[in-house]
Amino acid sequence: MTSEYEPVIGLEIHAQLLTRSKMFCACPASYGAAPNTLVCPVCLGLPGALPVANETAVEFAVTMGLATDCTIARRSVFARKNYFYPDCPKNYQITQYDAPLCTGGHIRIDGNDKKIRIKRIHLEEDAGKLVHSDEENSSYVDMNRVGIPLIEIVTEPDLRSPAEASLFMQKLRAILRYLEICDGNMEEGSLRCDVNVSLRKTGTGKHGVNTEIKNLNSFKAIEQALDYEVERQKALLGQGLAVSHATLLWDDAAGECRVMRSKEEAHDYRYFPEPDLRVLEVSDTLIERARASLPELPAAKEKRFVGDFGIPAYDAQLLTATKEISDYYEIVARESGNPKAASNWVMGEVLRELNERKIEIPMFEITPERLARLIREVEKGTINIPTAKSVFKEMAKTGHDPEVIIAGKGLEQIGDEAELDEIIGKVLDNHPSEVAMYLAGKVTLLKFLVGQVMKASKGKAHPQKTTDRLKTLLEERRDD
Repeated sequence: MTSEYEPVIGLEIHAQLLTRSKMFCACPASYGAAPNTLVCPVCLGLPGALPVANETAVEFAVTMGLATDCTIARRSVFARKNYFYPDCPKNYQITQYDAPLCTGGHIRIDGNDKKIRIKRIHLEEDAGKLVHSDEENSSYVDMNRVGIPLIEIVTEPDLRSPAEASLFMQKLRAILRYLEICDGNMEEGSLRCDVNVSLRKTGTGKHGVNTEIKNLNSFKAIEQALDYEVERQKALLGQGLAVSHATLLWDDAAGECRVMRSKEEAHDYRYFPEPDLRVLEVSDTLIERARASLPELPAAKEKRFVGDFGIPAYDAQLLTATKEISDYYEIVARESGNPKAASNWVMGEVLRELNERKIEIPMFEITPERLARLIREVEKGTINIPTAKSVFKEMAKTGHDPEVIIAGKGLEQIGDEAELDEIIGKVLDNHPSEVAMYLAGKVTLLKFLVGQVMKASKGKAHPQKTTDRLKTLLEERRDD
């Protein structure tokens, strides 16, 4: 069954744009205010209120189109998408249908080896939010989100596995955040994803009946929901049963999809051009302004890191996941003079500290320049790696410079050979049986003896020097 069918997956991604005001009115487009306080006659759809398109939202959409190699339409049309739901006060949503703003782009995944085509990127307004209360057996409507500008990014059905779908979303989120047009916060709903999936016979071009899973808000949920739905469809087809065209919701607690409704088609929404808005005309000036704002994007930066710093592609991919981390790493790499050590420290200690404390890099006490100086202290042999990690922890707590902590706590490595030999001599005297077994051929005991020297020196012995001197002094005892 695994090889008989292959998944055909397409994504519809909604990204809230970081504009100050909503898509068609001047209400603040902010998160966290008291329910139903950021509304006006326009976003509530009251009689006589007329929408006006937000130019910044248009520019942000064009910027995303340029970043993904889309064709930008000089003229596009807003449309009404009619549906009836408590969080949609107008009973329609202003969106774009047959004349979208951006078409024909792509994003590369799998080390830039596979191209996932983007069918369209279009502008629209968000709906409100239903807040359900199980205790009261009731639901409340918060209209603050109504009218917040969105771009909807629709892919072609080019994805062939749940893992690819999750990876694509990670790449897309990184681009949005590099462009600084969406915060990418999936938990708060500013970035969310609907997935369409069907199965087809492996090696054929004919698609099966697809289902849609709505409002997935994490990479893990995307992968788990698709895994579940792919297996469910395989089981149906294996029994000779048909897959029904349906809209599903992912129940994270139960680990399964459940039917929300039968799937709507375009005609169900009765699209027609929005009569209160003119044709959207995009000027050369706006396009060039958007083009000029494009930063170095993750794929280009990843390639440059591999070329300039000689780090592995895996490291470069992880380090370019966010603009803030990539900028931090680049300073550490250049200031320390050791790009690979910088990569190890940022991917290891820095990311671990950020994740444990649930903070972003701008809030981190250890500046990239300070981390670079810590790496240089290791390179000079002032301290060893275990000591450096303890210094790092102290730097994160206090924000102090590494040199201050090293000097203040007397953590400098033992560099004097005579002093190191004295410690080693005492360790060998205290472990005569291990010395005898080593000299008899059990060379694996060298690691034990190194550990004992490190313990006796309170971690201040240089590991490599310790190993070298141990070998020498052990051989001298053989001669004795």
